[in-house]
Amino acid sequence: MPRFTERTDAAVAPAPAAGPTSPPGARSGRATLALTSAATAVALMTYTAPMVTLPETAADLHTPLSAQAWLLNGTPLGLAALLLVAGSLADDYGRRRIFVAGTLALGVTTALGALTSSTWLFTLARVAQGAASAALLASSLGLIVHAFPSPRGRLHATGVWGAFVSGGIAVGPLVAGAMPSWRVAYGVLGAAALVVAALSHRALTESRAPRGRRPDLAGAVTFGLALVALVAALTLGRDGWLRAPVALLLLAAVVLLGLFAVVERRTATPMIDLGLLRRPGFLASSAGGLFTGLAVIGLFSFLPALLQQTLGLSAMDTAWLFLLWSGLSFAVALQARRLAGRIAPRLQLALGFALHAAGTLTMLGALGSGSWTRLLPGLIVAGVGSGLLNAALPLLAVESVPAQRAAMGSGAQQTFRYIGSCAGVALTIAVVTSTKGGLTHGADIAMVVSAVLSLVAAAAVAALRDRTA
Repeated sequence: MPRFTERTDAAVAPAPAAGPTSPPGARSGRATLALTSAATAVALMTYTAPMVTLPETAADLHTPLSAQAWLLNGTPLGLAALLLVAGSLADDYGRRRIFVAGTLALGVTTALGALTSSTWLFTLARVAQGAASAALLASSLGLIVHAFPSPRGRLHATGVWGAFVSGGIAVGPLVAGAMPSWRVAYGVLGAAALVVAALSHRALTESRAPRGRRPDLAGAVTFGLALVALVAALTLGRDGWLRAPVALLLLAAVVLLGLFAVVERRTATPMIDLGLLRRPGFLASSAGGLFTGLAVIGLFSFLPALLQQTLGLSAMDTAWLFLLWSGLSFAVALQARRLAGRIAPRLQLALGFALHAAGTLTMLGALGSGSWTRLLPGLIVAGVGSGLLNAALPLLAVESVPAQRAAMGSGAQQTFRYIGSCAGVALTIAVVTSTKGGLTHGADIAMVVSAVLSLVAAAAVAALRDRTA
Protein backbone atom coordinates (compact mmCIF):
# COMPACT_ATOMS: atom_id res chain seq x y z
CA MET A 1 0.00 0.00 0.00
CA PRO A 2 1.47 3.40 -0.92
CA ARG A 3 2.54 5.65 1.92
CA PHE A 4 0.66 8.90 2.40
CA THR A 5 2.55 11.65 4.12
CA GLU A 6 0.84 13.00 7.25
CA ARG A 7 -0.60 16.45 6.66
CA THR A 8 -1.48 18.52 9.68
CA ASP A 9 -3.53 21.66 9.82
CA ALA A 10 -0.44 23.83 10.05
CA ALA A 11 0.70 22.60 6.65
CA VAL A 12 -2.44 23.97 5.07
CA ALA A 13 -2.80 27.28 6.84
CA PRO A 14 0.02 28.17 9.22
CA ALA A 15 -1.60 30.19 11.92
CA PRO A 16 -1.82 30.24 15.70
CA ALA A 17 -5.13 28.38 15.60
CA ALA A 18 -4.95 25.21 13.56
CA GLY A 19 -7.39 24.76 10.71
CA PRO A 20 -8.79 21.61 9.12
CA THR A 21 -6.78 19.77 6.53
CA SER A 22 -7.96 19.69 2.96
CA PRO A 23 -9.92 16.60 2.00
CA PRO A 24 -7.76 13.73 0.80
CA GLY A 25 -8.04 12.35 -2.72
CA ALA A 26 -10.23 9.48 -3.81
CA ARG A 27 -7.45 6.95 -3.37
CA SER A 28 -6.76 8.05 0.19
CA GLY A 29 -10.50 8.14 0.82
CA ARG A 30 -10.79 4.48 -0.14
CA ALA A 31 -7.89 3.63 2.17
CA THR A 32 -9.55 5.57 5.00
CA LEU A 33 -12.85 3.76 4.53
CA ALA A 34 -11.17 0.35 4.28
CA LEU A 35 -9.03 0.78 7.39
CA THR A 36 -11.68 2.40 9.59
CA SER A 37 -14.17 -0.30 8.57
CA ALA A 38 -11.63 -3.06 9.26
CA ALA A 39 -10.76 -1.66 12.69
CA THR A 40 -14.46 -1.24 13.51
CA ALA A 41 -15.14 -4.85 12.52
CA VAL A 42 -12.30 -6.10 14.75
CA ALA A 43 -13.56 -3.97 17.66
CA LEU A 44 -17.07 -5.40 17.29
CA MET A 45 -15.68 -8.93 16.91
CA THR A 46 -13.86 -8.47 20.21
CA TYR A 47 -17.03 -7.06 21.73
CA THR A 48 -19.23 -10.00 20.65
CA ALA A 49 -16.75 -12.86 21.12
CA PRO A 50 -17.97 -13.68 24.68
CA MET A 51 -21.53 -14.16 23.42
CA VAL A 52 -20.87 -17.77 22.43
CA THR A 53 -17.93 -18.47 24.78
CA LEU A 54 -19.58 -17.19 27.97
CA PRO A 55 -20.25 -20.66 29.46
CA GLU A 56 -16.65 -21.80 28.75
CA THR A 57 -15.13 -18.53 29.98
CA ALA A 58 -17.24 -18.48 33.14
CA ALA A 59 -16.28 -22.10 33.91
CA ASP A 60 -12.58 -21.44 33.25
CA LEU A 61 -12.55 -18.32 35.45
CA HIS A 62 -14.87 -19.86 38.09
CA THR A 63 -17.36 -17.01 37.62
CA PRO A 64 -20.69 -17.44 39.47
CA LEU A 65 -23.93 -16.76 37.62
CA SER A 66 -24.50 -13.56 39.59
CA ALA A 67 -21.21 -12.11 38.26
CA GLN A 68 -21.46 -13.20 34.62
CA ALA A 69 -22.92 -9.82 33.65
CA TRP A 70 -19.47 -8.35 34.33
CA LEU A 71 -17.90 -10.66 31.72
CA LEU A 72 -20.23 -9.13 29.13
CA ASN A 73 -20.39 -5.58 30.49
CA GLY A 74 -16.68 -4.80 30.77
CA THR A 75 -16.26 -3.68 27.16
CA PRO A 76 -19.47 -1.60 26.90
CA LEU A 77 -18.55 0.08 30.20
CA GLY A 78 -15.19 1.16 28.80
CA LEU A 79 -16.86 2.26 25.58
CA ALA A 80 -19.56 4.29 27.27
CA ALA A 81 -17.15 5.95 29.69
CA LEU A 82 -14.65 7.14 27.10
CA LEU A 83 -16.47 7.62 23.79
CA LEU A 84 -17.27 11.27 24.47
CA VAL A 85 -13.71 11.94 25.63
CA ALA A 86 -12.26 10.12 22.64
CA GLY A 87 -14.50 12.00 20.21
CA SER A 88 -13.45 15.38 21.58
CA LEU A 89 -9.78 14.42 21.65
CA ALA A 90 -9.95 13.14 18.08
CA ASP A 91 -11.49 16.37 16.78
CA ASP A 92 -9.04 18.57 18.68
CA TYR A 93 -5.75 16.64 18.65
CA GLY A 94 -5.92 14.58 15.48
CA ARG A 95 -8.32 11.86 14.38
CA ARG A 96 -5.60 9.73 12.82
CA ARG A 97 -3.52 9.94 16.00
CA ILE A 98 -6.39 8.84 18.25
CA PHE A 99 -7.51 6.16 15.79
CA VAL A 100 -4.08 4.54 15.53
CA ALA A 101 -3.51 4.73 19.29
CA GLY A 102 -6.90 3.15 19.97
CA THR A 103 -6.41 0.34 17.46
CA LEU A 104 -2.94 -0.42 18.85
CA ALA A 105 -4.28 -0.43 22.42
CA LEU A 106 -7.13 -2.74 21.38
CA GLY A 107 -4.62 -5.26 20.06
CA VAL A 108 -2.53 -5.18 23.24
CA THR A 109 -5.43 -5.32 25.71
CA THR A 110 -7.21 -8.10 23.81
CA ALA A 111 -4.06 -10.22 23.82
CA LEU A 112 -3.65 -9.56 27.55
CA GLY A 113 -7.25 -10.63 28.11
CA ALA A 114 -6.34 -14.08 26.83
CA LEU A 115 -3.83 -14.43 29.69
CA THR A 116 -6.12 -13.52 32.60
CA SER A 117 -6.88 -16.05 35.33
CA SER A 118 -9.75 -14.51 37.32
CA THR A 119 -13.11 -12.84 36.75
CA TRP A 120 -11.89 -9.43 37.87
CA LEU A 121 -8.73 -9.50 35.79
CA PHE A 122 -10.74 -10.51 32.73
CA THR A 123 -13.29 -7.77 33.45
CA LEU A 124 -10.51 -5.18 33.76
CA ALA A 125 -9.07 -6.35 30.45
CA ARG A 126 -12.51 -6.04 28.87
CA VAL A 127 -12.91 -2.50 30.23
CA ALA A 128 -9.53 -1.62 28.73
CA GLN A 129 -10.64 -3.13 25.41
CA GLY A 130 -13.73 -0.95 25.56
CA ALA A 131 -11.65 2.16 26.21
CA ALA A 132 -9.42 1.34 23.24
CA SER A 133 -12.45 0.62 21.06
CA ALA A 134 -13.90 3.99 22.08
CA ALA A 135 -10.86 5.76 20.65
CA LEU A 136 -11.02 4.02 17.28
CA LEU A 137 -14.81 4.09 16.92
CA ALA A 138 -15.22 7.77 17.79
CA SER A 139 -12.39 8.83 15.48
CA SER A 140 -13.49 6.57 12.61
CA LEU A 141 -16.48 8.65 11.59
CA GLY A 142 -14.46 11.84 11.95
CA LEU A 143 -11.90 10.43 9.52
CA ILE A 144 -14.67 9.36 7.15
CA VAL A 145 -16.39 12.75 7.19
CA HIS A 146 -13.06 14.41 6.38
CA ALA A 147 -12.28 11.91 3.61
CA PHE A 148 -15.76 12.16 2.03
CA PRO A 149 -16.86 15.82 2.18
CA SER A 150 -19.71 15.53 -0.35
CA PRO A 151 -23.17 14.43 0.89
CA ARG A 152 -23.31 11.57 -1.61
CA GLY A 153 -19.84 10.29 -0.73
CA ARG A 154 -20.56 10.60 2.99
CA LEU A 155 -23.82 8.67 2.60
CA HIS A 156 -22.03 5.82 0.87
CA ALA A 157 -19.12 5.77 3.33
CA THR A 158 -21.23 5.87 6.52
CA GLY A 159 -23.40 3.11 5.05
CA VAL A 160 -20.37 0.90 4.48
CA TRP A 161 -19.02 1.70 7.95
CA GLY A 162 -22.38 0.88 9.53
CA ALA A 163 -22.46 -2.40 7.63
CA PHE A 164 -19.09 -3.35 9.10
CA VAL A 165 -20.53 -2.77 12.56
CA SER A 166 -23.01 -5.53 11.71
CA GLY A 167 -20.25 -7.53 10.01
CA GLY A 168 -18.09 -7.50 13.13
CA ILE A 169 -21.06 -8.60 15.22
CA ALA A 170 -21.66 -11.43 12.73
CA VAL A 171 -18.09 -12.71 12.46
CA GLY A 172 -17.03 -12.32 16.10
CA PRO A 173 -19.03 -15.28 17.46
CA LEU A 174 -17.97 -17.43 14.49
CA VAL A 175 -14.28 -16.72 15.08
CA ALA A 176 -14.64 -17.35 18.82
CA GLY A 177 -16.61 -20.55 18.28
CA ALA A 178 -14.16 -21.89 15.68
CA MET A 179 -11.10 -21.51 17.91
CA PRO A 180 -9.85 -24.29 20.22
CA SER A 181 -10.54 -22.06 23.25
CA TRP A 182 -11.67 -18.57 24.12
CA ARG A 183 -8.06 -17.68 24.96
CA VAL A 184 -6.88 -18.51 21.45
CA ALA A 185 -9.75 -16.45 20.01
CA TYR A 186 -8.62 -13.40 21.96
CA GLY A 187 -5.05 -13.89 20.81
CA VAL A 188 -6.14 -13.99 17.16
CA LEU A 189 -8.31 -10.88 17.50
CA GLY A 190 -5.51 -9.03 19.27
CA ALA A 191 -3.12 -9.83 16.43
CA ALA A 192 -5.67 -8.64 13.85
CA ALA A 193 -6.00 -5.28 15.63
CA LEU A 194 -2.23 -4.83 15.68
CA VAL A 195 -2.04 -5.46 11.92
CA VAL A 196 -4.73 -2.83 11.23
CA ALA A 197 -2.93 -0.36 13.53
CA ALA A 198 0.33 -0.81 11.60
CA LEU A 199 -1.39 -0.28 8.24
CA SER A 200 -3.31 2.73 9.54
CA HIS A 201 -0.18 4.46 10.81
CA ARG A 202 1.27 4.18 7.33
CA ALA A 203 -1.76 4.97 5.13
CA LEU A 204 -4.06 7.45 6.87
CA THR A 205 -3.86 11.25 6.64
CA GLU A 206 -4.33 13.50 9.65
CA SER A 207 -7.30 15.79 10.22
CA ARG A 208 -8.72 17.78 13.12
CA ALA A 209 -11.27 20.46 13.94
CA PRO A 210 -10.46 24.12 13.13
CA ARG A 211 -9.70 24.96 16.75
CA GLY A 212 -7.72 22.89 19.18
CA ARG A 213 -9.06 22.80 22.75
CA ARG A 214 -7.92 21.61 26.14
CA PRO A 215 -9.32 18.24 27.18
CA ASP A 216 -12.30 18.35 29.55
CA LEU A 217 -10.75 16.29 32.35
CA ALA A 218 -13.36 17.20 34.97
CA GLY A 219 -16.17 16.16 32.64
CA ALA A 220 -14.39 12.91 31.78
CA VAL A 221 -13.89 11.97 35.43
CA THR A 222 -17.43 12.76 36.58
CA PHE A 223 -19.04 11.06 33.57
CA GLY A 224 -16.85 7.95 33.84
CA LEU A 225 -17.52 7.55 37.58
CA ALA A 226 -21.26 8.02 37.01
CA LEU A 227 -21.28 5.20 34.48
CA VAL A 228 -19.28 2.88 36.74
CA ALA A 229 -21.76 3.51 39.57
CA LEU A 230 -24.75 2.97 37.27
CA VAL A 231 -23.47 -0.29 35.77
CA ALA A 232 -22.44 -1.61 39.19
CA ALA A 233 -25.92 -0.84 40.54
CA LEU A 234 -27.64 -2.56 37.60
CA THR A 235 -25.42 -5.61 37.92
CA LEU A 236 -25.78 -5.93 41.71
CA GLY A 237 -29.52 -5.25 41.50
CA ARG A 238 -30.10 -8.82 40.36
CA ASP A 239 -29.72 -9.94 43.99
CA GLY A 240 -32.18 -7.33 45.27
CA TRP A 241 -33.01 -3.80 44.16
CA LEU A 242 -33.83 -2.54 47.66
CA ARG A 243 -30.44 -3.34 49.18
CA ALA A 244 -28.39 -0.42 50.52
CA PRO A 245 -25.39 -0.86 48.17
CA VAL A 246 -27.63 -0.73 45.10
CA ALA A 247 -29.49 2.35 46.33
CA LEU A 248 -26.23 4.14 47.18
CA LEU A 249 -24.74 3.36 43.78
CA LEU A 250 -27.85 4.62 41.97
CA LEU A 251 -27.81 7.80 44.07
CA ALA A 252 -24.12 8.28 43.30
CA ALA A 253 -24.82 7.87 39.58
CA VAL A 254 -27.57 10.50 39.67
CA VAL A 255 -25.44 12.96 41.66
CA LEU A 256 -22.42 12.48 39.40
CA LEU A 257 -24.50 12.92 36.24
CA GLY A 258 -25.89 16.14 37.68
CA LEU A 259 -22.36 17.29 38.49
CA PHE A 260 -21.30 16.37 34.95
CA ALA A 261 -24.07 18.57 33.52
CA VAL A 262 -22.92 21.47 35.72
CA VAL A 263 -19.30 20.99 34.63
CA GLU A 264 -20.25 20.87 30.95
CA ARG A 265 -22.26 24.09 31.20
CA ARG A 266 -19.47 25.99 32.93
CA THR A 267 -16.36 24.79 31.14
CA ALA A 268 -15.13 26.59 28.06
CA THR A 269 -14.25 23.31 26.34
CA PRO A 270 -17.01 20.77 27.14
CA MET A 271 -16.85 17.17 25.98
CA ILE A 272 -20.36 17.61 24.67
CA ASP A 273 -22.30 20.77 23.91
CA LEU A 274 -25.49 20.29 25.95
CA GLY A 275 -27.20 22.78 23.63
CA LEU A 276 -27.25 19.98 21.04
CA LEU A 277 -29.98 18.32 23.11
CA ARG A 278 -32.32 20.97 21.68
CA ARG A 279 -31.72 19.61 18.18
CA PRO A 280 -34.30 16.97 17.15
CA GLY A 281 -31.73 15.19 15.00
CA PHE A 282 -29.28 14.88 17.90
CA LEU A 283 -32.06 13.73 20.22
CA ALA A 284 -33.11 11.09 17.70
CA SER A 285 -29.51 9.92 17.32
CA SER A 286 -29.01 9.73 21.09
CA ALA A 287 -32.33 8.02 21.77
CA GLY A 288 -31.71 5.61 18.90
CA GLY A 289 -28.30 4.68 20.29
CA LEU A 290 -29.63 4.28 23.85
CA PHE A 291 -32.52 2.00 22.90
CA THR A 292 -30.43 0.00 20.43
CA GLY A 293 -28.16 -0.91 23.32
CA LEU A 294 -30.97 -1.40 25.82
CA ALA A 295 -33.37 -3.45 23.68
CA VAL A 296 -31.29 -5.04 20.92
CA ILE A 297 -27.73 -5.52 22.19
CA GLY A 298 -28.88 -6.25 25.73
CA LEU A 299 -31.02 -9.22 24.63
CA PHE A 300 -28.78 -10.61 21.90
CA SER A 301 -25.66 -10.45 24.08
CA PHE A 302 -27.06 -13.07 26.48
CA LEU A 303 -29.35 -15.06 24.17
CA PRO A 304 -26.53 -17.21 22.70
CA ALA A 305 -25.54 -18.39 26.18
CA LEU A 306 -29.20 -19.19 26.87
CA LEU A 307 -29.39 -21.31 23.72
CA GLN A 308 -26.42 -23.36 24.86
CA GLN A 309 -27.92 -23.87 28.31
CA THR A 310 -31.51 -24.61 27.25
CA LEU A 311 -31.21 -26.27 23.82
CA GLY A 312 -27.80 -27.89 24.33
CA LEU A 313 -26.21 -26.22 21.30
CA SER A 314 -22.44 -26.01 21.01
CA ALA A 315 -20.64 -22.67 20.78
CA MET A 316 -20.09 -23.16 17.04
CA ASP A 317 -23.70 -24.21 16.39
CA THR A 318 -24.88 -21.12 18.26
CA ALA A 319 -22.54 -18.90 16.23
CA TRP A 320 -23.87 -20.29 12.93
CA LEU A 321 -27.45 -19.82 14.08
CA PHE A 322 -26.84 -16.22 15.07
CA LEU A 323 -25.12 -15.58 11.78
CA LEU A 324 -28.62 -15.56 10.30
CA TRP A 325 -29.46 -12.51 12.44
CA SER A 326 -26.13 -10.72 12.24
CA GLY A 327 -25.46 -11.62 8.61
CA LEU A 328 -28.80 -10.21 7.52
CA SER A 329 -28.04 -7.13 9.58
CA PHE A 330 -24.76 -6.71 7.68
CA ALA A 331 -26.40 -7.15 4.27
CA VAL A 332 -29.29 -4.79 5.02
CA ALA A 333 -26.99 -2.11 6.48
CA LEU A 334 -24.80 -2.31 3.37
CA GLN A 335 -27.76 -1.79 1.04
CA ALA A 336 -29.70 0.68 3.19
CA ARG A 337 -27.91 3.65 1.60
CA ARG A 338 -30.25 3.12 -1.35
CA LEU A 339 -33.05 4.39 0.91
CA ALA A 340 -31.50 7.87 1.01
CA GLY A 341 -33.94 10.47 -0.22
CA ARG A 342 -36.82 8.03 0.11
CA ILE A 343 -36.88 7.41 3.84
CA ALA A 344 -35.51 9.89 6.40
CA PRO A 345 -32.95 8.44 8.86
CA ARG A 346 -35.31 8.97 11.80
CA LEU A 347 -38.09 7.05 10.07
CA GLN A 348 -35.58 4.32 9.23
CA LEU A 349 -34.74 4.10 12.93
CA ALA A 350 -38.42 3.77 13.85
CA LEU A 351 -38.89 1.02 11.25
CA GLY A 352 -35.80 -0.82 12.50
CA PHE A 353 -37.07 -0.80 16.09
CA ALA A 354 -40.52 -1.98 15.01
CA LEU A 355 -39.02 -4.89 13.07
CA HIS A 356 -36.84 -5.86 16.03
CA ALA A 357 -39.93 -5.92 18.25
CA ALA A 358 -41.84 -8.06 15.74
CA GLY A 359 -38.96 -10.51 15.37
CA THR A 360 -38.44 -10.80 19.11
CA LEU A 361 -42.11 -11.51 19.77
CA THR A 362 -42.02 -14.17 17.04
CA MET A 363 -39.36 -16.03 19.03
CA LEU A 364 -41.53 -16.36 22.15
CA GLY A 365 -41.72 -19.97 23.33
CA ALA A 366 -38.88 -21.13 21.07
CA LEU A 367 -36.47 -22.03 23.88
CA GLY A 368 -39.15 -23.92 25.78
CA SER A 369 -40.12 -25.90 22.68
CA GLY A 370 -36.70 -27.54 22.49
CA SER A 371 -36.36 -26.73 18.78
CA TRP A 372 -33.92 -24.17 17.41
CA THR A 373 -35.89 -23.97 14.14
CA ARG A 374 -38.60 -22.03 15.98
CA LEU A 375 -36.13 -19.16 16.23
CA LEU A 376 -35.51 -18.77 12.50
CA PRO A 377 -38.43 -16.46 11.47
CA GLY A 378 -37.77 -14.14 14.42
CA LEU A 379 -34.03 -13.99 13.75
CA ILE A 380 -34.71 -13.05 10.12
CA VAL A 381 -37.11 -10.22 10.94
CA ALA A 382 -34.98 -8.93 13.81
CA GLY A 383 -31.86 -9.09 11.61
CA VAL A 384 -33.46 -6.83 9.01
CA GLY A 385 -34.43 -4.39 11.75
CA SER A 386 -30.91 -4.40 13.20
CA GLY A 387 -29.46 -3.65 9.77
CA LEU A 388 -31.70 -0.60 9.37
CA LEU A 389 -30.62 0.64 12.80
CA ASN A 390 -26.92 0.18 12.12
CA ALA A 391 -27.20 2.04 8.80
CA ALA A 392 -29.23 4.98 10.12
CA LEU A 393 -27.41 5.64 13.39
CA PRO A 394 -23.96 6.68 12.06
CA LEU A 395 -25.48 8.86 9.34
CA LEU A 396 -27.77 10.62 11.81
CA ALA A 397 -24.88 11.00 14.27
CA VAL A 398 -22.73 13.01 11.85
CA GLU A 399 -25.66 14.92 10.32
CA SER A 400 -26.92 16.13 13.70
CA VAL A 401 -23.73 18.06 14.61
CA PRO A 402 -21.50 20.57 12.77
CA ALA A 403 -19.12 18.82 10.36
CA GLN A 404 -16.03 19.89 12.33
CA ARG A 405 -17.41 18.09 15.42
CA ALA A 406 -18.21 14.82 13.61
CA ALA A 407 -16.13 12.66 15.96
CA MET A 408 -17.89 14.19 18.96
CA GLY A 409 -21.29 13.47 17.37
CA SER A 410 -20.26 9.90 16.73
CA GLY A 411 -18.93 9.58 20.27
CA ALA A 412 -22.15 10.94 21.77
CA GLN A 413 -24.40 8.55 19.83
CA GLN A 414 -22.24 5.56 20.59
CA THR A 415 -21.94 6.58 24.26
CA PHE A 416 -25.70 6.33 24.59
CA ARG A 417 -25.60 3.05 22.67
CA TYR A 418 -23.21 1.41 25.11
CA ILE A 419 -24.82 2.91 28.20
CA GLY A 420 -27.95 1.18 26.95
CA SER A 421 -25.97 -1.99 26.30
CA CYS A 422 -24.62 -2.10 29.86
CA ALA A 423 -28.10 -1.57 31.26
CA GLY A 424 -29.67 -3.99 28.77
CA VAL A 425 -27.29 -6.86 29.53
CA ALA A 426 -27.73 -6.42 33.28
CA LEU A 427 -31.51 -6.17 32.87
CA THR A 428 -31.71 -9.25 30.63
CA ILE A 429 -29.64 -11.41 32.96
CA ALA A 430 -31.62 -10.17 35.97
CA VAL A 431 -34.96 -10.96 34.31
CA VAL A 432 -33.88 -14.36 32.99
CA THR A 433 -32.24 -15.63 36.16
CA SER A 434 -34.68 -14.17 38.71
CA THR A 435 -37.83 -15.77 37.29
CA LYS A 436 -39.25 -18.74 39.20
CA GLY A 437 -40.33 -20.50 36.00
CA GLY A 438 -36.75 -21.32 34.97
CA LEU A 439 -34.50 -20.06 32.20
CA THR A 440 -36.93 -20.66 29.34
CA HIS A 441 -39.73 -18.74 31.04
CA GLY A 442 -37.28 -16.01 32.02
CA ALA A 443 -36.07 -15.78 28.42
CA ASP A 444 -39.64 -15.22 27.21
CA ILE A 445 -40.14 -12.41 29.70
CA ALA A 446 -36.83 -10.84 28.62
CA MET A 447 -37.98 -10.99 24.98
CA VAL A 448 -41.24 -9.25 25.85
CA VAL A 449 -39.33 -6.54 27.72
CA SER A 450 -37.00 -6.07 24.73
CA ALA A 451 -39.96 -5.80 22.34
CA VAL A 452 -41.75 -3.25 24.53
CA LEU A 453 -38.61 -1.12 24.81
CA SER A 454 -38.20 -1.26 21.02
CA LEU A 455 -41.77 -0.11 20.45
CA VAL A 456 -41.26 2.76 22.91
CA ALA A 457 -38.13 3.74 20.96
CA ALA A 458 -39.97 3.56 17.63
CA ALA A 459 -42.74 5.80 18.95
CA ALA A 460 -40.27 8.29 20.46
CA VAL A 461 -38.21 8.61 17.28
CA ALA A 462 -41.35 8.89 15.12
CA ALA A 463 -42.72 11.59 17.41
CA LEU A 464 -39.53 13.59 17.04
CA ARG A 465 -39.82 13.28 13.30
CA ASP A 466 -43.46 14.33 13.22
CA ARG A 467 -42.82 17.32 15.45
CA THR A 468 -40.02 18.60 13.26
CA ALA A 469 -41.41 17.73 9.82
